[in-house]
Amino acid sequence: MSDNSEQKETTQNPNIPEIFLKPYSPSEHESKIYAEWESSGFFNPDVCIEKGLTKPDAEAFAIVMPPPNANGNLHAGHGLVFTIQDIMMRYNRMRGKRALWLPGADHAGFETQVVYEKKLEKEGRSRFSMDPKDLYNEIMNFTMSSKSFMENQIRQLGASCDWSRSLFTLDDSVIKIVYDTFKRLETDELLYRGARIVNWCSKHQTSLSNLETSHVERQDKFYYFKYGPFTIGTARPETKFGDKYVVMHPDDARYAEYSHGQKIELEWINGPITATVIKDEAGDPEMGSGAMTITPWHSGIDFEIARRHNLDYEQIIDWRGKLLPIAGEFTGMSIKDAREKIVEKLKEKGLLVKIDEAYTHSVPCCYKCDREIEPQIREQWFIKTKLLAKKALKAADAEEVVFTTDRDERVFRDWMDKIEDWNISRQIVWGIPIPAKICTVCNHGMVDIKNIITECSQCSGAVIQDPDTFDTWFSSGQWPLATTGYPDSDDFKNYYPTSIMETGKDIIFFWVSRMIMLGIYCTGKVPFKKVYLHGMVRDKHGKKMSKSKGNVISPGEIQEKYGTDALRMGLMVNNAPGTDMNLDPDKVNAYKKFANKIWNISRFVLESVSDYTGDEVIIASEADSSDIAIISRLNEISLEITDHMEKDRFDLAAEKIYHYVWHEFADKIIEESKPLIAGNDAHVRKLRQQTLLTGLLTSLKLLHPFMPFVTETIWQNLPKNVLGKEREMLMVTKWPI
Repeated sequence: MSDNSEQKETTQNPNIPEIFLKPYSPSEHESKIYAEWESSGFFNPDVCIEKGLTKPDAEAFAIVMPPPNANGNLHAGHGLVFTIQDIMMRYNRMRGKRALWLPGADHAGFETQVVYEKKLEKEGRSRFSMDPKDLYNEIMNFTMSSKSFMENQIRQLGASCDWSRSLFTLDDSVIKIVYDTFKRLETDELLYRGARIVNWCSKHQTSLSNLETSHVERQDKFYYFKYGPFTIGTARPETKFGDKYVVMHPDDARYAEYSHGQKIELEWINGPITATVIKDEAGDPEMGSGAMTITPWHSGIDFEIARRHNLDYEQIIDWRGKLLPIAGEFTGMSIKDAREKIVEKLKEKGLLVKIDEAYTHSVPCCYKCDREIEPQIREQWFIKTKLLAKKALKAADAEEVVFTTDRDERVFRDWMDKIEDWNISRQIVWGIPIPAKICTVCNHGMVDIKNIITECSQCSGAVIQDPDTFDTWFSSGQWPLATTGYPDSDDFKNYYPTSIMETGKDIIFFWVSRMIMLGIYCTGKVPFKKVYLHGMVRDKHGKKMSKSKGNVISPGEIQEKYGTDALRMGLMVNNAPGTDMNLDPDKVNAYKKFANKIWNISRFVLESVSDYTGDEVIIASEADSSDIAIISRLNEISLEITDHMEKDRFDLAAEKIYHYVWHEFADKIIEESKPLIAGNDAHVRKLRQQTLLTGLLTSLKLLHPFMPFVTETIWQNLPKNVLGKEREMLMVTKWPI
């Protein structure tokens, strides 16, 4: 059968619906079809039960939508997320399950505030000169507008989620769950407020999670200095003003003559100091001289050494990235401007040994402004995660939660084994406020959900409201609880644990793992039974998409040009779980032609069965063996596709149905059917009509999870004698097997 993808309008044919007499136009049908789906109520499993489409005791299939950030347009990664999840939902709904997809939107804390700060900068304003309440209200208005736009984009992708259950991460019900968990962690002594090293962005003036910290490979100078009898190395001489401890491994024979705690007088940047020898296994005999000085306020490793030995630590660099008075003549200078001047002074003192001009290392930077992160000690709220991680690993051992790939499970286990206490404080306005009071005298922190604490429980000093907000990952880590209405709702009883969590592999540490930990902590059960992680969507050359490279592809652009079904197929075929995929518009265009092919196949079949009565034709003889073989092959294909779907290999299922429809049904079956339909043998004609209809209806069902718009459009415009006893809406029609 010829493709005829650019089919021109034909003259009126009374034997087929008028809609098939012109080419398929995605823009003409997609919004109309989605509106019909949504108005039917069938995205809601309760409606499907009421209408008799789903049995009340049917197996539940529930997934929680990773809430997209409500601060802008969807990107290509979102296109993949919603495509995979919608395929899961449509397939399981057609399998007769109580299928529930719980949607929502994320306030996205720091991410959204940064977006809004850029808007303020263009207007000549700064958040630092605004009243916090005014800033919060402005961001709320901005977010609500963006949220509505973003939800329409999700609809345009065909997402069959239950919008009647949609949540926003700042809804009162979500905040209540977050606060209850916060209080429970305190009661169970898993929460504390303490001074520890955090990732600090001097531009945005907040601590950041590891996810918000990118690591950039840079080539800098590496300096070697004389530190008394030792030679030390550093890439950051600007931090060395407070270095008064020199650390070496206890077994390093080169320093056997020095004892732990020994005092040494030496000349340093701003004059003579007294240094103390510290013997600690963190010292690396293989690195440089094996001796190093430590700056506990500005290094996580140094902080841990200082804490182990009860050492002093002092801040060298302020919150804006400028040197403090301890730096003497360099006070008030930015660390960037001061670096070479400090080196020059050490050189003049005869303390510079050498400079390595090509030192390559990984530098932590703010992922939004690319400014180098400054580790700082700051009082923050922390969760003790060791116990939570232990329970999560136990659940994985018992296969209460499984991963679709071994690689993902290894990554999960490795991170859980190495997990550290979790800083859940952020110094931003936009987010869920931390319900706590801080003592102005002793700095003690007290959880205060009901806002009733008036004085410090430790020293009776005056208290103030904690100005910080929760890390977004703390609130979103409880998303499966919030969306199912934990702890008392029917949804929680009927759908928790949910069936599968599908999201990007890059956030397995920061979201997936934390949902598992907090889900088990709050309920005793994992929040989902399976984890499916997809890879990154790259450009057609395999490059990471970025605005700076000019290679960003938005779903909307592709949908407008090729149609949503073509985009969905382009995202799925050859896209195995966990692997990165290249989004090539030429590939998507091929699936636009495939959508036209399906349309043309449907038109041909309808023309061929114009006199079909709907009566079943009985296979009478061996002469009918070709029809037997066609139906047998169709059943075989249906079983293979179903097997792929059950194993979450949607890439293989999509490819299988594509090749069957194009290369078997269209190229072979339809071509060999033409003389049979045109022949004089009534029995052969009717039997082939029945075979063609079976092939068409089955193909539409198998294609529907992947290409819902074109298949639903065709289905709803099939004549009654063709549909027979089938349901009038394809999305709730029974799966072929």
